[in-house]
Amino acid sequence: MIIPGSTTVIADHTIAHEDILRSIPDEYINAARNDLHIAYQHTSHGTHVSRGMFGLPDYKAGDDTRFAISNNDPQDDKLDFRDYAMEAYAESGVDASDLSRNETAFIQATRNYLDDPDNSEINVIMWSWCNIAGHDVATNYLPGMQTLINEYPSVAFIFMTGHANQNANVGDGNPKNQADLIINYCEENKFYCLDYYGIDTHDMAGNYWEDAGDDGNSSTGGNYYADWQNSHSVGDGYFENRGAPGGSVTYGAHNTQHITANRKAYAMWYILATIAGWDGEN
Repeated sequence: MIIPGSTTVIADHTIAHEDILRSIPDEYINAARNDLHIAYQHTSHGTHVSRGMFGLPDYKAGDDTRFAISNNDPQDDKLDFRDYAMEAYAESGVDASDLSRNETAFIQATRNYLDDPDNSEINVIMWSWCNIAGHDVATNYLPGMQTLINEYPSVAFIFMTGHANQNANVGDGNPKNQADLIINYCEENKFYCLDYYGIDTHDMAGNYWEDAGDDGNSSTGGNYYADWQNSHSVGDGYFENRGAPGGSVTYGAHNTQHITANRKAYAMWYILATIAGWDGEN
């Protein structure tokens, strides 16, 4: 496992492609699947990661083994993924269901979770935003994450940007500006970041739609994710997201297509392979 703070990984729209995922050597996918234990806390928008990861094993031949995953039920040779893990560890009367409900609640909730002997195996922590707009990222989120990184040096903390808001991404406190703060911080300090904003606002060809929302919906570009999906088929270009491993088919929350959550699952596995020791070379 790569020591947190020794490398920078910004899993953005350039990373969130199936061909990038397939290029990762099996050695590091296998290491991530067997050695990493992930606690993830989120509300609706955060389901893009979990539902994408739960659907990926049903995509193509061999994916059921390569990307095998469990949900709050650790099993041998499956990625140990603990969904909605930390909300119950918040201080009494405090809402820590995601980063947006209370801007600093995630700090103590994470401490309480990691200090519980029942969670001693956990070595990856990730929290998701609901709507990042209007929050004080510089004063609360970034210092809070840094505090946890300092206190738990053997745990990899994955930063996240916030989802896009249609026609409201630019300006102080809005998703693009907040994403810039988070990404710059991660680049300066060699941290991991899953870039929700970048994935939401770039179509499959890499074009940037600054006015897009969290469904690939752009006033000027149409719904580029729905259009792309309609020109492909299940199992050939995209897979169906699921609410649980082997569970029912469902979109990521607030989506009308599967690609957004597919891409965020690709980005997450890329980060995990890096944490497991991959240097980004084939």
